[in-house]
Order: sequence, then C-alpha cells, then structure tokens
Amino acid sequence: MTTALHFLSTGAFTLLANAFALGLVIFLHESGHYVACLRLGVRVEKFAFGFGPELLGVTSKSGTRFSLCAIPFGGFVKPAGEDPATDAAITPKADEYFGQAWYRRLIIVYAGPTMNYVLAFLLYTGLIWAQGLPQPSSDPVIGNMMTGMPADAAGLKIGDRVTAFDGRALAGWDDLASSIHRSPGRPVTLTVSRAGAALDVTVTPRKDDAEDRGVIGIMPEMTYKPASLPAAMNEAASMCWLQSKQTVTTIAGKLWRHERPDLAGPVGIFQMVTRAARAGWEEYLFFIGFISVAIGFFNFLPMPLLDGGHGAVYIWEGLRGKRPTPQTLEKIQTVGFAFLMSLLAFATYNDVVRIRAERAAKAERQAKAAATPTAGAADSSPKGKK
Repeated sequence: MTTALHFLSTGAFTLLANAFALGLVIFLHESGHYVACLRLGVRVEKFAFGFGPELLGVTSKSGTRFSLCAIPFGGFVKPAGEDPATDAAITPKADEYFGQAWYRRLIIVYAGPTMNYVLAFLLYTGLIWAQGLPQPSSDPVIGNMMTGMPADAAGLKIGDRVTAFDGRALAGWDDLASSIHRSPGRPVTLTVSRAGAALDVTVTPRKDDAEDRGVIGIMPEMTYKPASLPAAMNEAASMCWLQSKQTVTTIAGKLWRHERPDLAGPVGIFQMVTRAARAGWEEYLFFIGFISVAIGFFNFLPMPLLDGGHGAVYIWEGLRGKRPTPQTLEKIQTVGFAFLMSLLAFATYNDVVRIRAERAAKAERQAKAAATPTAGAADSSPKGKK
C-alpha cells in the first residue's frame, strides 16, 4: 500500500498517465490518416508513434516503416509525395498523395479528426453503459471540480456540503447553482461543512460567456441509472456534440468581447490529465475522451498547418479547379507553423499565469489558517472541532 501511494506521488506516474492518454489520442488520430491512405491506394512511407530518435522499427512488405520513437507524446503519418516543395508534388504518381484528386486528399486529412470523435464516442459509450446514466443529486454537495476554476483556487474540496450562500441557508443544489449564476464577478461567501467543521470560503464566480452567468467550476454528486447500449450511445453522441458546441460558443464569445481566450497548453494539459488519473479510472477515461474531442474539433477548423487548414486549401482547389503551386503551399505551411508556435507560446503563458495564481491563492489560504488557529485546527482535524 505504501509503495503504491509513493508511486502515485512520483513523476513516473505523471509521465505514464500522460504518455498513455496523449499517446492513445494521437495514435488513433494518425491511424485515421493511415487507414484512409490504405483505402484510397496511397503509399505510406512512415507511421511513427512519438517523435525524436527511433527506438524500435520494422518495415512492412508494402514499404511502410513503423517506428516507435523516444518521445511518446505525438506521432505522424508520412504519405509518399506529400511534400509540396518536391518534384513529386508537381508530377505525382498514382500511388502518391498529390496524385489524388482534391476530394480524396480531403478524406485523408479529415479521417484523423474523425477518429478522435470515434474514440471519444466509444469511451463515453463504454463508461455510460458500465456505470449508467448520470443523475445529478439534489443535495448541495460538491461531487466534482474543474481545475483552475474559482472553486479550485478558493480551496473548496470534493465532498464539501455547502450549507449557506452569503449567510442564507440553502434549499438544495438548484438553489446553490442559481445563486452562483446570478453573481458573476462578485465575491460571495459559501459556508461549507467539511469533516464535521463549518468553514466560510470566499469565492468570486467567473462569468461564463457562453451562458452569460457566473460559474465557479463545481458539479453535484452523481447517482447512476442503468442504461441500455442504445441509450448509452445516444448519450455519448450528445456529449460529443455539446462539448463541441460549448467550445464554439466560448471561443466566439471571447473573441467578440475582445477578451483573452482561456487556452490550456502542454503544462495545463499534463496537470489536468494527472489529476484525472489520480481521481480514478472513470475520470481518467472520461478526460481522455474530452481531450480527444478537443483535438478532433481543432483539427476540423481551417487553421494553417492543421488538418482543417489542409482541407480548406483542397476545398479551394476544388472550387477553382486548379491546384495551388508548390510555392504557395510552402508559404501557407510557413505561416501556419508561425501561427501554431505563437498559439503554443500563448497557451503556455496562460498555464504559467494560472498556476502562479493557484499557488498564490493556496499560500494565502495557508497564511489565514496559520493566523487563525481555531479554524486551522477544525480544518485539519479528522474529527472536526476539538
């Protein structure tokens, strides 16, 4: 038991949890491209799992090199004749990438993000079929929390029972939720019962642009009703759709109001995957599905260098009836690379700012607990008040 707990606190657990989650999502994404190439008769030169130096590799009879690389956070598929700057793109062969009509190349690029949605759908279906359909409890008890949201920063914990809102006794979860929704940007005091002790926690709801209301990132406890396979499949499809819809409305709202999008970079994703893995296998698998939908969604967008960017070029080619020159395609890739690097830097900056804010809030809570011995003892004692 001690050994297992020690492992959970080590960096090895973090690396393994993230390698499996991101590796699975990206592997399935690239598998979509690979299968589409095979179905359309396009020769694949390399299918790599990971980046960097090759650790293991084998070449199939068809000439495809399957590689396991040193850095397991990614992967790629390289069809023959894919580079627009080579002569092969100008005079391609029938089994090469640019030897295909624009709509066939469109199938290849969109097969990757489609597989991301398939993975999320299968994970969600399996979880719902195994656990049942989630039914929120009416009790004002925190069943789950979102990382980096106001509740997390304020020190609320899963299992806390919220008994009062600004000194007013609560009738149930709906009363708590509606009170938070009406208070965007205004500090409020939640009285919670934790381990037999009553604590006051001040939290400021963040405005949710998609719903135009205050949120703090908490969810109620769930009970589960047995679900048939068709019902689980229907709920899984609905979850994929709602996640995509919420992403659109949230980003659009931020851009419309000229506000900074709250994007998570590699640091933030690593942090969230690790927390989900430590919360249990159900949370972990659900979060893998969540990441898979996010990657699939962004790869459908017409962003340069991503699948959707290539797709937009091919659709434009179909409308014009003329393929862009290799020089034009190379320029698009250069612009896309610069854009993605800027987006990565911005998301990483967001991660650093959020983590610093979380640490500052934690230090402030610890300082307050140290200055108030009674409250600190009530919070730390397993029996509550002494």
